[in-house]
Amino acid sequence: MASIEHASARAGAELTVFLSGDVMTGRAIDQILPHPSAPQLYETYIGDARDYLRLAEEVHGRIPRPVPFAYPWGDALALLDAAAPDLRIINLETSVTRHEVPAAKGINYRMHPANVPVLTAAHIDCCVLANNHVLDWGEAGLLETLDTLAAAGINVAGAGRNAVATAQPGALAVPGKGRVLVFAYGVRTSGVPLEWAAGAQRPGVQYLEDLSGDAVEAIAAQVRAAAQPGDVVIASLHWGGNWGYRIPPAHRRFAHALIDAAGVHLVHGHSSHHPLGIEHYRGHLILYGCGDLLNDYEGIGGYQAFRGELGLLYLATLDPADGRLRRLVLLPTCTRRFRLHRAAPAEREWLQRVLARESAPLGTCITLQADGRLLATAAR
Repeated sequence: MASIEHASARAGAELTVFLSGDVMTGRAIDQILPHPSAPQLYETYIGDARDYLRLAEEVHGRIPRPVPFAYPWGDALALLDAAAPDLRIINLETSVTRHEVPAAKGINYRMHPANVPVLTAAHIDCCVLANNHVLDWGEAGLLETLDTLAAAGINVAGAGRNAVATAQPGALAVPGKGRVLVFAYGVRTSGVPLEWAAGAQRPGVQYLEDLSGDAVEAIAAQVRAAAQPGDVVIASLHWGGNWGYRIPPAHRRFAHALIDAAGVHLVHGHSSHHPLGIEHYRGHLILYGCGDLLNDYEGIGGYQAFRGELGLLYLATLDPADGRLRRLVLLPTCTRRFRLHRAAPAEREWLQRVLARESAPLGTCITLQADGRLLATAAR
C-alpha cells in the first residue's frame, strides 16, 4: 500500500534539479567575502590570493569588499528563484577550512568556514566533493569541510571520513516527488591523486582509477544497495581535462553503461572549465562537462577562445517516476567582477552556436529562445 500511495503522490509530477559545474569560492573570492582566510598561497608565480583580485580588477574595475554573501551569485539568484527547482546541486571545488598546512600540489583552494553562508545564500542542497581540490589542505581540511557543510545543513556526496561513508550517496528527499540519490566520483583523469582515495580508516574521496566494466559494476552494486523503488539516481563525475571540446570515447561508453547497467538516470560531469556537448541517451540526460560557474580566474589569460567567463545554469526537469528527462533549460551567465550576470544577447548567441555544434553529434539540438534561455532537445 505504501508504494502505491508513493507512486500516486508523484503521478503527473515533475522534478526539476539545478545542476552546475565547478563552484570555486576560495582564494580571491574568499578574500572579498566577510571573513577572508590568510591570503598566503604556495603557487609558483603568485604568493598572495589578493593578486588574483587585482588581476580581475585590471579587466573590469574595482571589486567591492567585503561583499554580502549573496554577491558572487548575482543575477543567478533571481534566475533560480524564478525557475524554482526542487533541488540545487553543485560541484564545490574548494576546501572549507582554517587549516594552515597545504597539500604539496602547487595550487590550493580554501574558503574560510565562516564564509559558508555564500552557499546557503544560494540555497544549495548538495555539494559534490569528489574532485581534485577538496583535500587541498589535507585530511584535516576535508574533515573541517565536512563538519562545516553539515552544520550549515548542506548534504555532501563523494567524500567522507572513511571509505564506507564516502560511498554513501547524498540522499535528498523532495516531498510528493520521492528521493534523489547523488553518487559522486573523482576520476584519475581530472587530476585527483590516488592517495586521496578514502580508506577503511582514512578520510578521502570516492576514487575511480579507470572507467572499466568493473567500475560500472561497482557503481551498480552501490546503487542496488542504496536505492529504493522510485528513487532518481544521479552519478556525478569529476573527470577529464580543463580545456577542449573533445569528449573521450571512454567517457561516452562509461556514461552509457551507467544508464544501461548501473541504474543511473542522469550523468552529471564536470572538470572542464567551459561547457561541453550534451547527450540525450535513451531518454536520459548526460552532461559531459558543465563548465565552471564561479571562480576567480577573471583576468587570467591563455584560453580566451573558450570564453571561460560564460557559464550555464542547468535546469533538468525529470519524470520522478522513472528519472527520464522531460526538459532541459540552460540559463546563460557571464562573470564580471567575481559576480554572475545574465549573459548579454551576443554572449547567449555565442554559447548557442558552440553548444549546438558540440551537441549535434550527440543527438541533441540547442536552440536560443526569445527570452534568452537555451533549450536542449533530442534530435528527431
